Amino acid sequence: MPIKYIPFIPEPIEGQAVLGNFNRILKYKGADDISMTLQRGMPLYEMERQETVGENPDGNMVIRGECVSACAYLKSKGIQVDLVYIDPPFASGADYAKKVYIRRNPKVAEAIAQAERELDVDELKAFEEKMYGDVWNKEKYLNWMYENLMAIKSVMSETASIYVHLDWHIGHYVKILLDEILGEENFQREIIWDIQVLSGYKTIAPNWVRGHDTIFYYSKSENRVFNKQKQPHKQEYLDRFNKIDKDGRKYFDGRGNIVYLDEAIEKGKAVGDVWSDIMSFQQNATAAEKVDYSTQKPEALLERIIKASSNEGMIVADFFGGSGVTAAVANKLGRKFIHCDIGLNSIQTTRDRLKADGAEFDVLEIKDGVQLYRNPVQTMDKIKSLIPGLKNEDSLDSFWEGAISDSKLGTIPVYVPNLMDSSSKLLDVVLMNRIIHQAIPDLDNNIKKVIVYYVDITDEAEIRKFIAEDDSTTVEIELRDLKMILDDVIIGDYAEFHCEENTETLLGGYMLTIDKFVSDRVLSKIAEFNQKALLNSSEKKPYKPIIISDDGLELIEFISVDSTSSEGEWHSDSEIKIDKLGYVIKNGTKTKEFWNGKISCEKKPLRLKIRNICGDETVWEVCRNEE
Repeated sequence: MPIKYIPFIPEPIEGQAVLGNFNRILKYKGADDISMTLQRGMPLYEMERQETVGENPDGNMVIRGECVSACAYLKSKGIQVDLVYIDPPFASGADYAKKVYIRRNPKVAEAIAQAERELDVDELKAFEEKMYGDVWNKEKYLNWMYENLMAIKSVMSETASIYVHLDWHIGHYVKILLDEILGEENFQREIIWDIQVLSGYKTIAPNWVRGHDTIFYYSKSENRVFNKQKQPHKQEYLDRFNKIDKDGRKYFDGRGNIVYLDEAIEKGKAVGDVWSDIMSFQQNATAAEKVDYSTQKPEALLERIIKASSNEGMIVADFFGGSGVTAAVANKLGRKFIHCDIGLNSIQTTRDRLKADGAEFDVLEIKDGVQLYRNPVQTMDKIKSLIPGLKNEDSLDSFWEGAISDSKLGTIPVYVPNLMDSSSKLLDVVLMNRIIHQAIPDLDNNIKKVIVYYVDITDEAEIRKFIAEDDSTTVEIELRDLKMILDDVIIGDYAEFHCEENTETLLGGYMLTIDKFVSDRVLSKIAEFNQKALLNSSEKKPYKPIIISDDGLELIEFISVDSTSSEGEWHSDSEIKIDKLGYVIKNGTKTKEFWNGKISCEKKPLRLKIRNICGDETVWEVCRNEE
């Protein structure tokens, strides 16, 4: 339950198309719901610090949570951001997956090292796991975006700018929202990022080859920060400087204006609003900065935006942070940063990336129920199997997840909040009003009862009173807390380890050895992969299962030791990350060493954290703090 609600202030620009009219144009459902949500305000939840990396004097943040909740927190603290870049879902109808690589077992890696042979990426065994789904109903998506954009505007400084990165699926609908929220007069440019790749299936379609994204650039007011960006002139332009004056300087005469070569090179060419000089990862598959994260954007793209619309020391925020490229580039350019994302994989990827860059920051988690699941797609799939008796029911509207059959009551429709849609996780009077007056009337007349699950609730007594006082339906409404089910979604991994004084170096300290590691969830994913591989095998494509050793160490991606505290906020006093080739990254520094199944630390380890290759983290007590 939220601590309180923070107002969505400032309001949309007066004189623009009001939300109600906009919704009617698009035949929206639930326009009044959004209006009531905005009137109520942004839910403010408790914020818990998970870890502090470095001293962090600038107050940099990596936040796990929803955009709206993060903005509520920032506003409650009086924090304003100077530049926002967001790369939200595109409403493309696609599911995005992370490629999960099986790590090299230390014994195998040791044998490869002795043979002085490099690991071949093609030899690596991997499977895919869905991380999030970009599957949206257009009306829901735009209502969701409206609420997020209103929240973001409320924490933008008066000189702030925002860049909204979209594509053809939904971009120009969102521009209408941006015109309303920020004002048409504050629309600065529509930037075209040319990411065309003239190969593969895209060239086969009987149509123009699709190859660009759109970035809408708006400012909060006319008093904006903008530093004009330059790029080198093309050689064909420089070849025009074929005249030499009396001082020996090259120049050309362009329409009566003499231009000197040295001055032209120094000034460069002003960057326009069509960017074809920044390669996407489709065009540059071997880019060194890739972190195997779906939808990752290149650093050069963010470097241009951040340099243009902010100055050193300013705060740069990304509320759909993904791979952490915005935070990483902002840090390198001397800006402060705020990274926010709902996905655990995003937080882990960003945390490790920033740590490797030497950044200092806090890792924070909004206690709004999101911590109960790894990622929305995985959890939604799991929930369906955990609700007793829940089955698909084709006769029901998509609002209902399915139905339960009861011998006395017959069919009982079940509503389960969509964890990919922040607006549905909170059960409030607005949502209950929609259930009573829209969803239930559409049901068959024989329905006697419905079940409504929720992740969070504004005030259960208030909701029950609202249901009791509404006499428009005789259908019984049962409320159930989804957290009771979510608690069973993730089961902690199992590890065997031992700790002893480190005798391998003169520096001493301690050595913690991982003897065995078991992750039931990862093993079930591998079993699922192997089953599919077997069914799809053929003479040309023989069955090659993924086989895990008895000690299971190849299922480990990251290990951290806390020698400071045995409870509460995590202190990573020593850490290693094993990359997909089996090499070790020690405390953020890349090495060409293979993992030997151990981690060393200067002080006695109190806690051990292990992250498996799918991103689940489990903590064990190692030694008790005797102080």
